[in-house]
Amino acid sequence: MSADAPTPPAESGGTGTTVAFTVTAGASARLDRCLADQLQLSRTQAARLVAAGRVAVAGRLARASRLLERGEEVVVTLPEHEPPRTLRPNPIALDVVYEDEHLAVIDKPAGLVVHPAPGHWDDTLVNALVARGTTLAGGAEGRPGIVHRLDRETSGLLVVAKTDRVHRRLGAMLAARRIRRAYAALAWGHLDDDQVIERPIARHPADRKRMAIRSDGRPARTDAFVVARLGPVDLLRLELHTGRTHQIRLHLEAIGHPVVGDPTYGGGGHRRISGEARRIARRLESLAPRQALHAAVLAFRHPVTDLPLMLRSPWPDDLWPLLQEAAGADTLPGRAEALAALGFARRD
Repeated sequence: MSADAPTPPAESGGTGTTVAFTVTAGASARLDRCLADQLQLSRTQAARLVAAGRVAVAGRLARASRLLERGEEVVVTLPEHEPPRTLRPNPIALDVVYEDEHLAVIDKPAGLVVHPAPGHWDDTLVNALVARGTTLAGGAEGRPGIVHRLDRETSGLLVVAKTDRVHRRLGAMLAARRIRRAYAALAWGHLDDDQVIERPIARHPADRKRMAIRSDGRPARTDAFVVARLGPVDLLRLELHTGRTHQIRLHLEAIGHPVVGDPTYGGGGHRRISGEARRIARRLESLAPRQALHAAVLAFRHPVTDLPLMLRSPWPDDLWPLLQEAAGADTLPGRAEALAALGFARRD
């Protein structure tokens, strides 16, 4: 999305300054994204301006998800004095699996948002890190130290940077695929073989909370490896080449094997299983409190010492009854050894 250069700020009745620009590109884009690009704001800052009723399109207040068209004028009233949002400490318990003066690796539980955003300003992983006194690198507003993210209901490993230098290095390593991320998932049905899934991803045109496979989206690649067949589901190992929002969940839905328990990209859930296996599938679905997706492996060379780090997270406790039921309770050792026993670590 491109636009005419924003006009110089003009006084606006003492309530702030006004900036206006006209959309010039033919392709539509969301208001918040275009606003962030044109005014050099973070998406969070842009969303806050829209939510505060400070953004009008064609003379009318608009939502952040509003799709802009060529020729429309966007007018933004910027507040004169807006103190920076401070990060409130919140003593949420965290499982820190590795830490030194440069970085930390957290085993995030399901249900925890990674960084502050509308609706979750004070109850996130970042707030918990601030509460424990963890020094965090700079970065986008509200996201200090965050190198990569996990969906709220996805559990597992993520790395945070404590210094700006390490943040830059980890970001470059992630872009160059020198940070290996492997996810464990239970998916409906059976893949014929390992697959490379390459489908471009963009924001859904009608639902801002969803992503979609779109020809105009950003390139995305997921490698899917079959670890074990467990009744009507497969245990998969998913390795990311890119890190698009909802990438694994959307890619698995696109090939007809959505993640068990996924409320957004579930593709019909147990109903997609036919015959006698549907009864078993219904039972499995009842045991899934959320999407059965877990960031199980994080491997990289330390950005300062260059020593190799191989970090693993066991299958999560809240999904343990589901895996036991799928595999047969008597066939698995304890939860901590379950993924290794099923062969997940063969590619480590």
